[in-house]
Amino acid sequence: MHGHPVDGHGGGSWAALVPAAVVLLLAVVYLGLAHRADRPARGQRWRTASFLTGCVLLAVALLPPIAPFAHEDFRGHMLQHLLIGMYAPLALVLGAPITVLLRALPAHRARRLTRLLRSRAMGLLANPITALCLSTGSLGVLYFTPLYDAATGHPTLHLLLHVHFLLSGCLFAWVIAGPDPAPARPTVPVRLTVLGVAIAAHAIIAQLMYGGFFIDVHAPIAQLRGGAEIMYYGGDIAELLLAAALVATWRPARRTATFRPPSQHVTDAPAR
Repeated sequence: MHGHPVDGHGGGSWAALVPAAVVLLLAVVYLGLAHRADRPARGQRWRTASFLTGCVLLAVALLPPIAPFAHEDFRGHMLQHLLIGMYAPLALVLGAPITVLLRALPAHRARRLTRLLRSRAMGLLANPITALCLSTGSLGVLYFTPLYDAATGHPTLHLLLHVHFLLSGCLFAWVIAGPDPAPARPTVPVRLTVLGVAIAAHAIIAQLMYGGFFIDVHAPIAQLRGGAEIMYYGGDIAELLLAAALVATWRPARRTATFRPPSQHVTDAPAR
């Protein structure tokens, strides 16, 4: 590992305005859909508050002072990663955006979206193992290969990295604890097991980073260790919140007895 700080790139007013505008647009679209919904979902106020909280967390991560700090210091990068990839996705997903969209769309478009959600491709994408590999598994690729240093030197690649963090984080939160419908969502024990694997993987990556093993990130040792501590403790808190959301959104399947009509004794009248 080389002992020089992570290179920064850009930070002017226009660079700050773009993410702010995107996050604002996201919030406005959600509020518009929620207002347009023909049947507001139960607890919609709490869901709206959760979604807007996710938008605020995204804005905090993408705007000063955290954005410049993330370009200059690996600890800032890790803080930004947690906000974009774990905390904001959980809040956004708990806002049930798919449900809001389904209620706002015309019936024929809502049926198309429902068919898409039930498709085989979406079932594969929404598999907990797939979501785990895309979210937690990608961290190994990022920090154990030259990808991180390449991303910090290319604004487009860095932007794509943020998009990946956000989308994979939303996917994982949706599969594990989202209130929105998901194709073939596994049982609670299976989802808790996958979440446990994610917690263990985060801890292992953070410990390897702290010790400087297999890490291919060009940053000073103090920054690496600080980033590892942020990842270890901040990731644990985010995953505990995800586990709490899983318990809060869990609805046990109700056993419904099979309807059997009462037996009727019919006496045939003799033919006349």
